[in-house]
Amino acid sequence: MTSVDELKLQVARRALDFVASGTVVGLGGGSTAALFVRELGRELRSGRLKDILGVPTALEVGALATEVGIPLTSLEEHQTIDVCIDGADETDPSLNLIKGGGGFLTREKIVAQASRRLVIIADYTKLSPQLGTRWHVPLEVMEFGFEAHRSFLLDHGAKTTARRRNADGTPYRTDQDNYILDADFGPIDDPVGLAETLSARAGIVEHGLFLNLATDLLVASPGRTIDHRTRALAPA
Repeated sequence: MTSVDELKLQVARRALDFVASGTVVGLGGGSTAALFVRELGRELRSGRLKDILGVPTALEVGALATEVGIPLTSLEEHQTIDVCIDGADETDPSLNLIKGGGGFLTREKIVAQASRRLVIIADYTKLSPQLGTRWHVPLEVMEFGFEAHRSFLLDHGAKTTARRRNADGTPYRTDQDNYILDADFGPIDDPVGLAETLSARAGIVEHGLFLNLATDLLVASPGRTIDHRTRALAPA
């Protein structure tokens, strides 16, 4: 049986096929995306890829990219990203996602929306028939009005909410110095409607529903070649 860690490495390496020399690459967060960053750094050091610029979705992702030799840029310098490689916490058959397990959801969504192509890399444990079946919805929220945000979520269908905490018990802070609330809605029948409700709430900076953003999904499963799924794009 192939371990999940081995599957993550396989799909991270496969994602290199979507990167060409001379391009700007969005660098996602999470354990699988971190493996991709390391593999991309290895390709640059070997000379198989050249003139890559990375746009990290989190401060720790930027630190890792610098460590492995990936030159960095910003959205201020490059408003359009050629391809973003990122992971996901959960994905449904339509390539809709729940993201934010690492706490980077706001920056991840900004980079995703600026990308011509968003390639999600995952192992089979991330597949789900319906968003919310396997994972809660992370939300980045302002500290001001925090308890009111929790009440709002409960009033709008969340079964439970939990403030993300660090290992020492202190509240987790995002790179923007906000809190993360994890809301368990259970299986979500109307993700578009829920996303609109969450986006309309003042104080919720961003939610972890990534809808109609992913163009490609690479999934590694035991004993199989990597499954490549695509989402049809609307005509320009």
